[in-house]
Amino acid sequence: MSNIAAGDFQYIHGFSADEQSRLIRQARMFETTLFSHIDYSDATRLLEVGCGVGAQTEILLRRFPQLHVTGVDRSTNQLAAAERNLEKTAWCTARYELKQADATDLPFAERSFDAAYLCWVLEHMPSPSRVLSEVRRVLSPGSTVYVTEVLNSSFFLDPYSPNVLRYWMAFNDHQYDSGGDPFIGAKLGNLLLAGGYRDVQTEVKTIHLDNRQPGRRKQMIEFWEEVLLSAAEQLIKAGKTDVPTVEGMRHELQAVRNDPNAVFFFAFVQARATVY
Repeated sequence: MSNIAAGDFQYIHGFSADEQSRLIRQARMFETTLFSHIDYSDATRLLEVGCGVGAQTEILLRRFPQLHVTGVDRSTNQLAAAERNLEKTAWCTARYELKQADATDLPFAERSFDAAYLCWVLEHMPSPSRVLSEVRRVLSPGSTVYVTEVLNSSFFLDPYSPNVLRYWMAFNDHQYDSGGDPFIGAKLGNLLLAGGYRDVQTEVKTIHLDNRQPGRRKQMIEFWEEVLLSAAEQLIKAGKTDVPTVEGMRHELQAVRNDPNAVFFFAFVQARATVY
């Protein structure tokens, strides 16, 4: 689900124009859930690691008008897309800087920032502990960091869809083999403590959609199909799945989308910590 580019491994979702558009829609779909408890009201200089196409950057600048955001990413394509997206928005003008950088070796001095934001980033990193260590280095004492990450084992879909589940396991296997961690959300507490952060808190956030929200349920299942299919070419090429499974998944997702009693469930973890 991330915004960050591949380093020594291949980003599972790719960098197509469709994928860049999906990231914008993803940010808007998850905004209310993501930002329900995020508070940067005391910060002015925020570092966003893995800013990607600027989807989260725009939200940060809109919600916290006192912020200046420095966004870093390894992909020049994503950064170019971020510049195009942000320059069109009046409230972003002169309030952000985009920089190509390796999150394990940030080009900033100590105490350069008083807040940090990472969202769907560490899941794609071979060395998440190094990233968190570098982020802590460039934060001043008293800074707050929020980290949001996936917990892919939580995914549930009803009616039962065997091709979707087979594909989902292949998806997670490929992410692991590519140097990432599709279950890293559950490990954020340990990672932050080991990285020298204090006051570490975690919250499990859920997306549970059934007959109570049929419109949003249908929208989410359609979006989830985009997420899954964004990796199909890579998975087939790597021998992790095959065309019949992908086609079977398409048919099952269509059936679930049209089922009057469908259920969609996914959980992720958001951590908050402080630098001393």
